[in-house]
Amino acid sequence: MPESSAPSTRIAVGRPLRVLAWISFIAEVVIIGTGGAVRLTGSGLGCSEWPLCTPESLVPIYADQGLHGAIEFGNRTMTGVVGLLALAVLFLTLHAIGGRRLLVRALWFAGAGLVGALIAYAVTAPFGLPGFGFFSGVLLLAVIVGAVDSLRTSAVRRDLSALAWIVLVGVMAQAVVGGLAVLSDLNPFIVGFHYTSSLLLVCVTAAYLVRLDAVPGPRERAVPAWFAILSHVTGLALAATILFGVLTTGSGPHSGDENVVRDGFDASVLAHVHSWPGYILAALVVVLTVSAWVMRLEPRRWLLVLVCAILVQVAVGVWQAREGLPPVLVGIHMVLASLSAAAYTVVVLHLKKPVDARD
Repeated sequence: MPESSAPSTRIAVGRPLRVLAWISFIAEVVIIGTGGAVRLTGSGLGCSEWPLCTPESLVPIYADQGLHGAIEFGNRTMTGVVGLLALAVLFLTLHAIGGRRLLVRALWFAGAGLVGALIAYAVTAPFGLPGFGFFSGVLLLAVIVGAVDSLRTSAVRRDLSALAWIVLVGVMAQAVVGGLAVLSDLNPFIVGFHYTSSLLLVCVTAAYLVRLDAVPGPRERAVPAWFAILSHVTGLALAATILFGVLTTGSGPHSGDENVVRDGFDASVLAHVHSWPGYILAALVVVLTVSAWVMRLEPRRWLLVLVCAILVQVAVGVWQAREGLPPVLVGIHMVLASLSAAAYTVVVLHLKKPVDARD
């Protein structure tokens, strides 16, 4: 039965799911902070191997690894925490949507994927091939197949199911990308992609929280057409600001390791280019916020959150540029970017309302 045609599409959201969904969102933000700490303290190669920290151990064991090894291993540990939270949210979501049947079906895919991944590792590792890479690839493929099957067989709230699956797949893929960053000696483009992907996962977990309490069914625009268009233009400005920010950081002094030298783009030029869409973004958000409050539009409260986040972000950006990019300010700037993107995601999701909603 289509989701939009039946009141039964409402599901019972238990307290454990709600709490874990919030913790998952917070964890996605925290891991951006820990990932930033790895980069800004020069700990990117604190663990020289992946998935092991050293050729002999999963954890740092050499004296010369010191604090750098502890910071890098701490970030890897945080990845495991984020993954377990994503898995828990997914299982609780599937149970809330389809009961035991949908959950057991997903567990079968997980079990088959794990067996297949172990076989891939056993077949490739003895020949000197990257056994753990094959292990991760097979497991990730099984999860993707399981996600497709789950979305195909569930009749209600596919939005929640899809978002939960995206987070799990994203976290698993992020672990592999993090490994590639280490194995490539902190290639700036891979490191930048790693950060951008983490930021997108923050947005997806924020979207899940919004949709968790949303009324299912068809939706209609809750704002004037010009306001919706301007909101999406603002999204483009936000994306451009983040993109140039990633390129600027990738060309700046914080390479992640003192022995990794960045060359290519001129960081001083990129810093100015990064500021242009940033100021445009701030102006657009102010216009949207004032308009929303004057017209009493649905997303006005979240726009107020967004304008505060953007203004603080601009202030920190100017401050860090004038102070010569101190690591603490750069780290705060990175985390604020993810929170700004999350707030924008929530704003966009409030541009529409259920068809049967009354003002």
